[in-house]
Amino acid sequence: MQIEKVMVVGAGQMGAGIAQVCAQAGYQVYLNDMKEDIVEKGLGVIAKNLERQVQKERISSDEKERILARFIKSIDLKDAKNADIVIEAAVENLKIKMQIFEELDQYAPAHAILATNTSSLPITEIAAATKRPEKVIGMHFMNPVPVMKLVEIIRGLATEGEVYEAVEAMTERLKKVPVEVNDFPGFVSNRVLMPMINEAVYTLYEGVATKEAIDEVMKLGMNHPMGPLTLADFIGLDTCLYIMETLHEGFGDDKYRPCPLLRKYVKAGWLGKKSGRGFYVYPSKDK
Repeated sequence: MQIEKVMVVGAGQMGAGIAQVCAQAGYQVYLNDMKEDIVEKGLGVIAKNLERQVQKERISSDEKERILARFIKSIDLKDAKNADIVIEAAVENLKIKMQIFEELDQYAPAHAILATNTSSLPITEIAAATKRPEKVIGMHFMNPVPVMKLVEIIRGLATEGEVYEAVEAMTERLKKVPVEVNDFPGFVSNRVLMPMINEAVYTLYEGVATKEAIDEVMKLGMNHPMGPLTLADFIGLDTCLYIMETLHEGFGDDKYRPCPLLRKYVKAGWLGKKSGRGFYVYPSKDK
């Protein structure tokens, strides 16, 4: 199963990062989103990332231009007809993802693999929206995609071995490390990480320590590069809450119950770094 043409659905932070590493690996990449200005913004981020690599002498200016020339802008899911694999990186919402996969199933050629970059949602359920569940798989990239090496590859109930092998080989061509994971809520990464973050929020909520102290304990005592509350701000508190709700619903176990303080911050619009305030305050660059 040969993969040469890639379509990435979603030109936000994750989608643009996935598209970038695919183009750098030599794939032709259709970068898709609902509006052209969103696609342009994604390509602008990619161009800036590549320019930084030029400045650091990791790639040449000519190589940068060759990589950018591999992109094709797309605002129509029908462009999936040209792809050998489609990697969906849309919002982390099961209903939306299933709608996208239902459409992709209509337009992508019969041989095409349909992959989702979901961080916690069930691959088997997403695959059920298509008539090719055997060709649906999870590819959970880590953020920021150009830097992080890990890709969790998640088989759905019906995923064929040949599809897994093709995606594993592609991941290695992207210079990433593929790790095989079975289809359980949160997979491995977020099943372990998010309850830790949630417990750190509970520790703050119960007044055990200040946010700074909690982060220092985990950095200096556990050798984590970043404290859990700072990390939650970088991930997005709304994303953390959504994943905890997915774990809570998926397992039906109260050990995954989201902390009330996490819910309160999200309701207040304190979503972390992207909103300017979460557990910490992030001054905007124009101030």
